[in-house]
Amino acid sequence: MALVPDSTPRRPLTVLLGCDTFSPDINGAARFAERLAAGLVQRGHDVHVSAPNQVYRRARPGTEVIEGEAVTVHRLPAVPLPWHEWLRFVWPWRSKHYARRVLDLVRPDVVHIQSHIVIGRGLAREARKRGIPVIATNHVMPENILDFTRAPEWFNRFLVREEWADARRTFGMCAAVTTPTRKAADYLEKTVDVAGVIPVSCGIDMSRYTPDLSPRAERRIAFVGRLTSEKRVEDILRAAAALDGVTVELVGDGDQRAALEALAAELGIADRVEFHGHVSDDELRATLTRASVFAIASIAELQSIATMEAMASGLPIVAADAVALPHLVSDGENGFLFPPGDVPALTERIRAVLEASPREYERMQRASLSLVAVHDITRTLDTFEALYRGEELPA
Repeated sequence: MALVPDSTPRRPLTVLLGCDTFSPDINGAARFAERLAAGLVQRGHDVHVSAPNQVYRRARPGTEVIEGEAVTVHRLPAVPLPWHEWLRFVWPWRSKHYARRVLDLVRPDVVHIQSHIVIGRGLAREARKRGIPVIATNHVMPENILDFTRAPEWFNRFLVREEWADARRTFGMCAAVTTPTRKAADYLEKTVDVAGVIPVSCGIDMSRYTPDLSPRAERRIAFVGRLTSEKRVEDILRAAAALDGVTVELVGDGDQRAALEALAAELGIADRVEFHGHVSDDELRATLTRASVFAIASIAELQSIATMEAMASGLPIVAADAVALPHLVSDGENGFLFPPGDVPALTERIRAVLEASPREYERMQRASLSLVAVHDITRTLDTFEALYRGEELPA
């Protein structure tokens, strides 16, 4: 399928993003789509987003302020997922109907879907019929699907198999498929049997973060993310319980919060664990600036925007050696990796950061800033613009 012709390479494009999760949802996929939409608007493109509504009602296309930019959002009737605290979805059998209506209104140059699940599936099929190029970005891992099903194991295996089969069909209709890291691209190529997956970082605007390279008066472990089982936040709490004088700051919320609060009390560290819940961007950045180390024990990260935010804040990182986290953490340089689920190893890696000499600690901080620089949002936007136009990708 031909992409946008090269004869008018610099004209502004009309871009339609298909998102199964978007603001006000708080997760990596939604945050990426928001930053992408805002960044494209800043570059002069006409950006539309097709996303679930917060009620079962189709809303007229309206302007929403996303990351400080005006974006046209088409909200589709959506229902809550019964076993999930906030996720809403469009009925799958209505996805193509809504896709046709949005495509009729927008008439985009290119469609960029953020998942193959419902809205993305419908848009890919309908855009293909009209000869509109489709770019797909995959943010999905099996753990993301299994975490909330509350179903028997045999059903989970069936669900994952069917999801990947559907992903194969949808991605086969796309002009290009991307995912945040090379490791995630390799995983997707092997799992879905799709060739040529392009790694494109989610990107981060480093200018928004305020690293503090001075010695820390307090020992603070920070974690940012959903409080769900795949994140294994309980491992961080158990590690903190074995470390003297350490405070844990948890930014985010989720279905495991009550269990984690109970665990903190059981471990005798309830007075040293701060559950901040959802916070503003300014509060998030302040938490990272004052922290001593960022810890993440998750086993299902395709990139981890939260880890990049911590690196842009000049923090050493202690992360599980799983999926894409090793792509961000160079063991011994900007922090340490540990075997997933190995709480004693996690404890010792955190201890190594907290007890490092001032010179060694600052070296790790500067290494984080250096390593995250390649994930600047400018490069991400350059790459997607090139994909939309069918141009050669930036080196």
